[in-house]
Amino acid sequence: MQFNPRTRKILIFSATTLLLVAGIVVLGTRRCSKPHASTNNTVEPYISINEWLTNELCDSQGTAKLDQYINRFLQRWDIRGGSLAVMKHGKLIYSKGYGWADEEAGIRTDAHHIFRVASLSKLITAAAVMKMAEDSLLSLNETVFGPDGILHEEPFTELRDKRMKKITVEHLLRHQGGFTNARGDLLFSTRDIMRKEDLDSVPTMDQVIQHALSYRLGYTPGQSSRYSNLGYLILSKIIEVRSGMDYETYCQETILKPAGCYDMHLAKNRYEDRYPNEVRYYESHDATPIPAYNNSGDSLYRSYGGNNIEGLYGAGGWVASPAEFLRFVSVIDANENVPDLLSKSSLRKMMSRPNGASPIGWAYGSWDGNWIRTGNLAGSSAILKRQQNGLCWIFITNTSSWKGSRFPRYMESMFRTASSRVSEWPEHDLFDLNQSSASQKL
Repeated sequence: MQFNPRTRKILIFSATTLLLVAGIVVLGTRRCSKPHASTNNTVEPYISINEWLTNELCDSQGTAKLDQYINRFLQRWDIRGGSLAVMKHGKLIYSKGYGWADEEAGIRTDAHHIFRVASLSKLITAAAVMKMAEDSLLSLNETVFGPDGILHEEPFTELRDKRMKKITVEHLLRHQGGFTNARGDLLFSTRDIMRKEDLDSVPTMDQVIQHALSYRLGYTPGQSSRYSNLGYLILSKIIEVRSGMDYETYCQETILKPAGCYDMHLAKNRYEDRYPNEVRYYESHDATPIPAYNNSGDSLYRSYGGNNIEGLYGAGGWVASPAEFLRFVSVIDANENVPDLLSKSSLRKMMSRPNGASPIGWAYGSWDGNWIRTGNLAGSSAILKRQQNGLCWIFITNTSSWKGSRFPRYMESMFRTASSRVSEWPEHDLFDLNQSSASQKL
């Protein structure tokens, strides 16, 4: 059949339009599909919710006073920017950024921005180890060092303290490995390690652990408890040894992607190497530069070169948006509305506190009560709370406070007051919005 030129143009335009619409529908369906935990830990290749999440989606009269209170809180504490996400019974009902993501570049904080989450990273590491235990890749009762330990080969064979042979995986998870910060936190002491070990480059994960083994323990493993970033660095190495994968890849493929998280990564040291949607980090007004972590001779702020953020790994190295971090939490929080990646017995064990020990991954809490995880780094503070009433929320800032590790408690108080001013939380589930509905306000 022959068509005149005008008719052919109309037909071509119509066909192109139909194909474009079909593509958008398919893409929209992939964006909105809810993650699920399957037996083989695989899901469809969804797009990160950060691709379309915006502040405007949560503009509503019911939460206007909450926004006002949070903005006043940031001003009062001289915090450049922050971000809040709220989940209720497994549904993401609120996600919004406040203040500046990068003041120098004129970028305001939006819901899709990612932040360094500091010690909230330990929850990812703990979940990964518990998953490995369920998959019979290790046992929590296994020893870590010595001839029968997981790390029984070079460079971990020289043990200054024979009690190190008693350290188990569970000891490390519960901060009971015997390590203390009597000589400082080794993860923030790279310059000293370089000098003492006569290294020409920044110590690797293996070299930091090897250096730690040259000291005596502060107490017998399992007999006391001292918060230890080093313990979670060792867990990161254990994950690599038993999985045959690097730490970041294993966590992404086995824990995060099955949860529907596609924009969570290990942080970089330099501002120039930040991720495209990552915020800029700021320190308190009285912060001063320190010698660079790599002994270059430069004086740098801790958030950008003073500390070796890339060397934190599972102790504090992850970046994420609050919304995606809640998506991860939704599969390890024992909420019946979303299938968990871990068994209920594993989740109960994580929240147990035998003989007063710390929970696994979480900082505080009980099975039938609130679960809390906090984090603090130069340039960021974070708090995650799963409340007994079904509400779960996370607040992260891109500015550290002079209050240091105590500041997340002020953030908790802030949210308690701010949330009391909410007349009505949105009922929609942001996790389920597709591309077309995401362009509309709730």
